[in-house]
This record gives sequence, structure tokens and C-alpha cells, in this order.
Amino acid sequence: MKQYPTKIIVAWAEAISGNHSIRDWLTANGYEELAAFTYALNLRDDARKWLIDSGHLELMALINGAEGDEKACVWLIENKYKKLALIAKGADNDNDAINQLLLEGHREWAMIAMKMRSVKNDIQDDLDNWHTYSQR
Repeated sequence: MKQYPTKIIVAWAEAISGNHSIRDWLTANGYEELAAFTYALNLRDDARKWLIDSGHLELMALINGAEGDEKACVWLIENKYKKLALIAKGADNDNDAINQLLLEGHREWAMIAMKMRSVKNDIQDDLDNWHTYSQR
């Protein structure tokens, strides 16, 4: 995974939370993979395909891990993406993973995990609520 400046990670977190203008800024400024990630996290199959086809397998594995796919977390660890595996587990409601990120000094990555958790849990709530029709 590319190394991103802290300000880009913070912008990505805001895009994950639904800030469309920041998501569009990421696209226009060379961070297409981070913008695509926000779409993919929201169940957009075209964005998931784009991440894979564009060689961002670690970002797709991050999403899959956040959705509870343990094999994705194992793949991340085996491919030297331990931090991303912790983020995925944190996004999948594992508070120990969040605490580990914080202990290792990765506050910005713990923030990404929490933003992902919020989106993922909102999606699950939409899908589980039979009173509503999910728009995702």
C-alpha cells in the first residue's frame, strides 16, 4: 500500500464518512484508489472490481476483512499488511484491534477503522431492518 501523508488519511476518513466533496477532491488529486474505496465500502460492485483490476488488492482485502472475512485478514497478514488487518478487525467491531492500533501509535488508522465500522454497521442495520428498503 502506498504511504499517505496524515492529511490525506484524515481526508480519506472524512470521505468514508460520506463527505462527497472530499471524496471528489481525492479523485481529482491522484488518490483515485481512496475514493474508489469509499464506493466499494458502500457495496458498489463497480468500485470493488476497479480496486481489484487496478491492483489495489490490499484495499479490497481491507473491506472484505471489515465485513467479517477472516481469510482476507489472514491474506493481509501473510502479505505484510498487519496494520491493515488490524484496521479490518477494528472495523468489524473488534475493540482489541482498535486498542492495538492506538498502542502502536496509529491514531489516524484507528480513526479509519472507526469510520469504516460506522459505515459498515449502518449498512448492516439497513439490511436487517425489514421496515426499510436499503438504498445501497
